[in-house]
Amino acid sequence: MFLLLLLLVAVLPFSTEGGKIFWGTEAKRHSHPYMAFLEIYKNGSHPKTCGGFLVEKDIVMTAAHCNGSEINVTLGAHNIKQRKNTQRIPVVKAIWHKGYNRDTKVNDIMLLKLKHKAQLSNAVKTIDLPKSQDWVKPGQVCTVAGWGRLADCSLPNTLQEVKLEVQNSQACQVMSRYYNNSIQLCVGNPKEKKATGKGDSGGPFVCDNVAQGIVSYHFCTKKPPRVFTRISSFIPWIRETMKVLQQS
Repeated sequence: MFLLLLLLVAVLPFSTEGGKIFWGTEAKRHSHPYMAFLEIYKNGSHPKTCGGFLVEKDIVMTAAHCNGSEINVTLGAHNIKQRKNTQRIPVVKAIWHKGYNRDTKVNDIMLLKLKHKAQLSNAVKTIDLPKSQDWVKPGQVCTVAGWGRLADCSLPNTLQEVKLEVQNSQACQVMSRYYNNSIQLCVGNPKEKKATGKGDSGGPFVCDNVAQGIVSYHFCTKKPPRVFTRISSFIPWIRETMKVLQQS
C-alpha cells in the first residue's frame, strides 16, 4: 500500500496554487483554534475553498488569490461536514495588497472584515502576528494546517496538519526568477514528500504560536519547496488596512 501511494504521488498533477497536505496527520481537535475555512464564490460559479486565520475578532487573514465576489468564513470547525457549534460569518469587505500580481504571485496577502465579531472560545481564538523585524530562518520547522486534498487526492473532512522546514532562498530562486526572499518564504524540504497544495491556500505557517507565513503557491514540479508570503514584511500594510476595515 505504501509503495502504491508513493507511485500515485509521483504522477499527481500540480497547479501553481497552494494546496494538498501530503503525509501530514489529523490535527488534535481545536488545536488550531485560529483556523478559518473559506468558501469563495465568483460570478455564481461553484465555490472554491481556502484556508485563513483569525487575527482580530472580526478580521481574517488569507492569501490575495483567495478573493471572490462573495466569501463565507467558518470558525471553530474540526470536521467541516459537521457545522454544529461552529460560527459561519459572511465577509462584508475584503482588501488585498495593491501590489498583488496574479502572474508572479508576489504580495499574496488579503484581509477580510467579518459581518460581526466572532465569539471567542476554546475552539475559536485569534493568533499573534510577528513584529516587523522577525525573520524566519532556514532550518526552522513550523506547522501548517488545512482541509486541502490528501496525497491520495481525497478531501479530508477533518483538519490536517504537517510540520515543514524553511529552506534557503536559493531553493526557490532556481525555480522562479520572481521569488523574492524579502517578502516570501521558501518552505518544504525537497527530500521529503510533506507539502501543501490546492485547498490549503491562505492558511498560516505557524512558528512558536505566531503566524509567520501564508500558504501562497507551488511550482509546476512534483517536489517541494513551496512559496509562502512572509507576514513580517507586511506589518505596516496590515496595520493600516486593519484601521480601514475597523472604520468601515
